[in-house]
Amino acid sequence: MRSSMYRLALLLLVPTLALSVLAAGNVRYKWRDAEGNLHYSDSLPAEAGIYGYDVINAQGVLVKRVEPAMTADEKAVAKAAAAKQRAEKDAAERQSRNDQQLLAANPTEADLLKTQAQQIEMLDLQIKSVQTSLQSLERSLTDLLGRAADLERSETSVPEKLNNQIGEVRSKINTQYALLERNKAERAKTLQGFDAEIERYRALKEKYKQH
Repeated sequence: MRSSMYRLALLLLVPTLALSVLAAGNVRYKWRDAEGNLHYSDSLPAEAGIYGYDVINAQGVLVKRVEPAMTADEKAVAKAAAAKQRAEKDAAERQSRNDQQLLAANPTEADLLKTQAQQIEMLDLQIKSVQTSLQSLERSLTDLLGRAADLERSETSVPEKLNNQIGEVRSKINTQYALLERNKAERAKTLQGFDAEIERYRALKEKYKQH
């Protein structure tokens, strides 16, 4: 029992002694130069900071190890690795939140199917709204073009205001067609994701059932 307590006290004492040695300056530095030659010195040269060094006490026991300074390329690699690690961690946390929301919003698979149907219904309503707007704009354009044609047939110049109106309506039509294509693409993408979402939901349900 005493032996165990003695060893514990010794382990606790080692860090304190190491700090005391450092504070007192009773240390030496062990390092290698660019050619790999081993050096011991009482002061720390700048070269040692580049290649790394060991701090040792008077008994030759290692107190601290300082790794070599990283090169610009190594720093870039380390930075990229850290960024990748953060991105992976963020993605995992985001997936976990999405999984929790998926389960909370859909107690059963039937609820999930209903939610998916509602999503498609909303997208269909958006598409229908754009199509209705396009029909109205195209009727307006047809009317404006007809008025311009009547003037040209009567050899009357088309007023600048009318030409501007025609240009504005055409621009609106182009904008609405672009919006329609985006809405259709979003609908297709949403539909494609439904199967994967259902599979994910089933896997999560099975996982929590086992727990």
